[in-house]
Amino acid sequence: MVDEISEECGVIGVWGHENASRIAAMGLFAMQHRGQESSGVAACDGKEVRLVRQMGLVARLTEYMQEHGEPAGHAAIGHVRYSTAGSSNLTNAQPLLIRHKRGPLSIAHNGNLYNAKELRRQLEEMGHIFQSTSDTETIVHLTARHPSPSLEEAIKAALHQVKGSYCLTMLSQDRLLVARDPMGIRPLCLGRLDKAWIVASESCAFDLLGAIYVRDIEPGELLVIDDSGCKSIRIAESKKRAHCIFEFVYFSRPDSMIFGHSCDKIRRRLGKQLATECPAEADVVISVPDSSNTAALGFSHKSGIRFEIGLLRNHYVGRTFIDPTQAGRENKVKVKFNPIPGVLKGRRVVLVDDSIVRGTTLRSLCRMVREAGASEIHVRISSPPVRNPCYYGMDFPTESELLASNMSVEDMRKYLGVDSLGYLSIEGMVSSARELEGQFCTGCFSGCYPDEELNKNGEKEQTTLPL
Repeated sequence: MVDEISEECGVIGVWGHENASRIAAMGLFAMQHRGQESSGVAACDGKEVRLVRQMGLVARLTEYMQEHGEPAGHAAIGHVRYSTAGSSNLTNAQPLLIRHKRGPLSIAHNGNLYNAKELRRQLEEMGHIFQSTSDTETIVHLTARHPSPSLEEAIKAALHQVKGSYCLTMLSQDRLLVARDPMGIRPLCLGRLDKAWIVASESCAFDLLGAIYVRDIEPGELLVIDDSGCKSIRIAESKKRAHCIFEFVYFSRPDSMIFGHSCDKIRRRLGKQLATECPAEADVVISVPDSSNTAALGFSHKSGIRFEIGLLRNHYVGRTFIDPTQAGRENKVKVKFNPIPGVLKGRRVVLVDDSIVRGTTLRSLCRMVREAGASEIHVRISSPPVRNPCYYGMDFPTESELLASNMSVEDMRKYLGVDSLGYLSIEGMVSSARELEGQFCTGCFSGCYPDEELNKNGEKEQTTLPL
C-alpha cells in the first residue's frame, strides 16, 4: 500500500577500465533513486564472469565488495532494482548470470516485457527451468536456445520475440553488449571515461565518475563494445518513438540528460505551463520534496509568487518503513516530512507535486500544512491525472486504487481537504518537452499505448515461439 509511483530500475556498463566493478558500483550510487530493493555488479577479466549481489541499497553492495574483494576485470555491468516484475528477493536481484554453449553471459535489464508470462509458459512446456520470477530471465532463455554460434545473432533473435520496454547491458567473456527497444521507451546513454566506455540509464552517473556524455543509445540499436571499439547493429526498425514522459515528470534526476535533453529544463517548463493553465492567488509556492522541487521553481518563476521551502524531507527513512494500516501510513508521512510553520502560518500556499497516486500521502501532507497555519492551500500537479496502468516498467497501484480513476477533480479536492486542485493538461505536458513533441508514451494518462495490441481493451496478442 505504498502511496507513490515506484521507480523501475537502473543499469550501467563499463568497458576498458582496470577497476571496472568499482566504477560500475560508483555509477550505481548516482542512480540509487531508480531502484532501492537490490543492487549488483558482474565483472569479467577476459576469462570468467563473476557476480556480486545484495539486497538493499548500493552502500550494502560496496561494503560487501570491500570486505570480500571486488570482482576483478576490465569490464563490468551493474544494476539497481525495483521489482516491477517478479518478487523482491535475492533470486530476482540483477545482474543475472548464466553459462551456456557460448560461454558465460550476465545481463541487467531496465524495463518491462508484457509478453514475458506467455513466453515463459511456452518455454517451461519445452523443458526450460527458470531460477527466478523476473521477466529478464526470459531473454536469457531465448538467447541460450537459439542455434546460431553468434552471440549477437542469438540476442537479436531473442529481442525480436519480446514485447515491451528494455534497456539492457550484457557481459560475456570478450565483449559488452548494450541494447534498447525500438521505440526507445526508457533512457540509455553512452559516455567516455578517458579510454573506457561507460553506458548508463542516466547521464548523472557520468558526472559522478567524471565521464563525458557522448550520445544516447539509439532506439532499436544493439551496440557491441570490445577491444576493437564499438560496433552498432540494428535490432529492428521503428518509425514510432514512445519515450516515457514520466522520466521528465518524476523518475529521472533533474541533472540528467534524458532522451538527449536536459531534465531540469523540461521539468521547469512543466511548472511554468502549470502556472499558466492553473493559476492561483497565493503568497508562497512550496514543493513536495524532492521530485517536485524543480517544477515548483518553474511555477514560482512564471507566476511571480515567491518560492519557499515549506516542507523538509527526512532522507534517512528507507522503503522498509511501511505499515499497511491507515495510522501507520500517517505516521510514515510524519517521519518522512516536516512542515516549517514560519513559512506557512497565515499564508496562502501553492503546494506543487508531480503526481497523485492513491492520495493518502498528499492528504496527510495537506493536513500537516493546514495545521502549521496555512490560511489557504492550492494543490497544483505538474502532470495530468494518472488513470491507467503502465505496461512498460512503472510500478503503479492497480487501476481501482488510483485516485484519479475513481474520483472527479472536485471530489479529489474535497478528499484532500484543500481550497483548490489543478492538474496540468496532457497537451501542456507534451508541449513542455517540445523538442520531442510527438515522441512520447502517455498511456498512463491517456489510456492510448504505443503498442496497438494494448489498446484493444487491454487484450494482448499471444506470442508463439519458433521451434
